[in-house]
Order: sequence, then C-alpha cells, then structure tokens
Amino acid sequence: MEMNAASEGGTRRGPENKHEEKVQDPNRTEAETKEEMGNKTWAELAGEMKTFLWNPEERTCMGRTAKSWGLILLFYFIFYTCLAGMFAFCMYVMLLTLSPYTPTYRDRVSPPGVMIRPYLNGFTIAFNVSKPSTWQPYVDSLHQFLAAYDDKVQEEKNIKCISGQYFIQGDNDGEEKKACQFKRSLLQKCSGIEDPTFGFSKGQPCILLKMNRIIGYRPGAGVPVNVDCQVQKGNETDLRAVDFYPGNGTFDLMYYPYYGKLTHVNYTSPLVAMHFTDVKRDSLVPIQCKLNGKGIINDVNTDRFLGRIIFTLSIGK
Repeated sequence: MEMNAASEGGTRRGPENKHEEKVQDPNRTEAETKEEMGNKTWAELAGEMKTFLWNPEERTCMGRTAKSWGLILLFYFIFYTCLAGMFAFCMYVMLLTLSPYTPTYRDRVSPPGVMIRPYLNGFTIAFNVSKPSTWQPYVDSLHQFLAAYDDKVQEEKNIKCISGQYFIQGDNDGEEKKACQFKRSLLQKCSGIEDPTFGFSKGQPCILLKMNRIIGYRPGAGVPVNVDCQVQKGNETDLRAVDFYPGNGTFDLMYYPYYGKLTHVNYTSPLVAMHFTDVKRDSLVPIQCKLNGKGIINDVNTDRFLGRIIFTLSIGK
C-alpha cells in the first residue's frame, strides 16, 4: 500500500502544466543556452518559425490572436489619422497667413542680381569669326530669347507707358496688372533685325544683360540704373569700345515695379544690350559689367551675380 501510495505520489508530482517543462533554469549560463540552440537542426528551426507565424493550437499569428491584431491596427489607424489631421490643419492655418501674390519676407533678395544672354555652356563666350559653326549657337540662342520681345508681340500684349517714372498700379493683389512694351527694336544694332548675327560674324558680339525680377522692387530710388563694363583683371586696353542700348545702357523706371507672375502675366524684363565693338582678339578677356544706381550693391566679392556679372570673351580670327 505504501509503495502504491508512493507510486501515486510520484505520479502526482509530475508536471501539472504542460508548459512547466519548458521553463528554463535561471541558473543556466548563456553559453549553455547557445549550445542548446546550436544543436537544433534546420528542420526544427523551420518548424519553430512556422509555429511562430501560425500556431494552429492557440490560433495565433506571430504571437497575437486575431482580436489582438485588430485592436492594435485600430489603434494605429486612429493615431495616424489624428496625426495627419493635425498636420493638415496646421498647414491650412499657415497658408492662410501667406499671400499667393506677394512674398511675406523680401529683405534677403534685394538688391537684384543680373544675368546675361546668350548663356550656353557657362560664362565663357568663345568663337572664331571665320568659323560660323562656333558662333551660330550663340546667335540662335539670342533669337530664341528675343522672340517674346518682337515688336508685334509687344504691341499686341502690352501697352505704351510714360518713360522716366515708375508704373504704379492698383493695390488689389488679385487684379491682373498691365505691362509696358519693351520692343526688341530698342536694342538697335543688337536687336537682330539689322544684323541677324548680332555682330558675331564681324567679331563684335552683342551680349544682353537683364536684372532678376523682384516683386515690388523699385531700382534706383527714382533715378534710372545704368550699366558699364570694364576689364576685370588684366590690361584695360583689351576692351577698347563698348556701345550700350537703349538709352546709353539704362533701365527705364517705367518697367518697375514687378508684381509677380500670377498678376503680371505679360511682363517682359527690360534689357540692356552691350555691343563689344573693339575687343582684343585671340586672347581671353575677363569682363565685368555692373549696375550703377542708388541702393545698388555691386562690390560683394563672395557673390559674382549681385549687382554685377563676370564673363570671359574669346574672339578668334
């Protein structure tokens, strides 16, 4: 009887929970655990991974039941929906404070920079007079650029304005603004009308200069801004003669201020043509052309486009 009781007691001392055998001894070392895992075959590891992905006994996927997955997905859906809504609301409020017509802050874009045409492969304009293939791309670029300045186009889209004064228009930002005519014929010998090659075929190239557009900017404080050119470095006699069009190289006040592309739809930037009629041949001549006028900054060494521009002419025979 005692032996039977002992046997029964021994039986009762067996594991009551089927998972009890799987509980690891806390005193086992990490090395023993790694050794045990290392002894598993690829089939056993694959089986454990399969059970982790889907356990048919507990009906879990990656350790979670369908209800658990549903709750967590619902939580993240609500969380990110609220987050997206807050972001959209903040963007909406911010956009209400901005005008689509006029930038709120313009203190870092004034005074203007300048740019030249033609501009193909950098700021070196090099060609040989006797080889049309070297200067024809420059000519084509100028004709394409000046297409918007054709006299007929300007007469159809824009109006005649009073020279020598700013063309101030209404305060209604949404109202379409009128633009003053700037005909390419004003560029005279550099218009491409009298000489379709813009002087390149004679070794006397025309270079066009324009100011970058700045909304509301009034250059010169009532006095037209003008342009002059000189040799940047080297012998000043390398550049012996330059002609300017129109008006001796001035930007007429009537083309300012600019009101932005949304309302100033037909606006064409005024140009100054620089006709280099006598430049030293067969050498690189670095030239600096700059704006002169009240409020114009043209002597910042760290910015070669602020109120000036530097380019190189190389005219071969």
